Amino acid sequence: MDFNLTSEHEMIRQSTREFARREILPGIRERDRAQTHDPTLLPKMAAAGLLGICIPEKWGGQGFDYLSLGIVSEELERADTSARVVMSVHVALNSLSLLQWGTPEQKAKFLIPQAKGEKIGAFALTEPNAGSDVAAMRATAVRRGDVYVLNGEKTWISLADVADHFLFFAYTDREKGRRGISAFIVERGFKGVSTSTIHGKLGVRAGNTGSVVLSDVEVPVENVLGEEGEGFKIAMSALDNGRYTVAAGAVGIIEACLEACVTYANERTTFGVPIGKHQLVQQMIANMVASRDIGRLLYYKVGWMKNEGIRHTREVSLAKWVNCNNALKCAEDAIEIHGAYGFSDEFPVERYWRNARGAVIYEGTREIHQIIQAEYALGYRQDRPLRRTLPKYPFEEDV
Repeated sequence: MDFNLTSEHEMIRQSTREFARREILPGIRERDRAQTHDPTLLPKMAAAGLLGICIPEKWGGQGFDYLSLGIVSEELERADTSARVVMSVHVALNSLSLLQWGTPEQKAKFLIPQAKGEKIGAFALTEPNAGSDVAAMRATAVRRGDVYVLNGEKTWISLADVADHFLFFAYTDREKGRRGISAFIVERGFKGVSTSTIHGKLGVRAGNTGSVVLSDVEVPVENVLGEEGEGFKIAMSALDNGRYTVAAGAVGIIEACLEACVTYANERTTFGVPIGKHQLVQQMIANMVASRDIGRLLYYKVGWMKNEGIRHTREVSLAKWVNCNNALKCAEDAIEIHGAYGFSDEFPVERYWRNARGAVIYEGTREIHQIIQAEYALGYRQDRPLRRTLPKYPFEEDV
């Protein structure tokens, strides 16, 4: 296991950091205030190759490894969480699910344009009454000949109003419980698909979040992802990918907090000295350094496991839980260091805190991740082989 970044990884980090400096940071305070999504961001990310960063070249992507996905996620969230969310939803939750579970025909039709950024993908699992308890979902899919008729409402769906393809989960047989959930590729152009935007969010205000409602939507049988009844497995494997990007992105928030606080602590003086000379301020900054380095090690390990084709459900849960908790604490300390200025959006640290607060909820609450870690330790939870796994890196030609 080697955690030294290759020259390729360093190139990806620097190019993504420059992209964020050029395309995300200008105007981010104004977009956050106005709670508006930048419609030009996704095409720019596509042109930079970010939307297919770890998708094999055969399927329209850049062909880089899974660690590269983590590095990109870290650097984008260092600028703003809304940009990293695109990587989590479009790449990790949707495109990687197509790569893992899709047929060659589905990959050709949906994955290639998504990897090129010509089409945008979203992930529709959460419902108004079904978050952590996935089995409580009410969405249904009834087969009628060569189509399934889908009905249901999903909420807190990132990219809801801009996505072209939705990975939508619904019951095909409720009596089977989780084994009766199936996954469908729903196209925006299907009759009966409608979306709406959620306003008034605490954080990630510069990103689009909304609801997706299907009313008697006819979905072709060939748009079923995996086999009927595999939806829960597909959703959980997708969440492993999504949690990886969230864990990596949390390190970006920590790094941003650290950079802001180092600058401020060296400029602001009290009692005749820079506040960085005060030990309690140093204590908070030292914690940020430790949290950043620990966080990188956690997600680097998961990236390595993904490259090697090793199941990593426990490890990515740990990384998501620890890194998101630490990001929230670092953002809170950053506000403390900035004092009254930290309470104002004149400085970015209050935005970091608002964005970090959401990450301890989505992609599995911190309470859920604590339960997961305890159940692994107690022997109550064991990983079973999946029928399909993500391809190892380097990618083979027939992936």
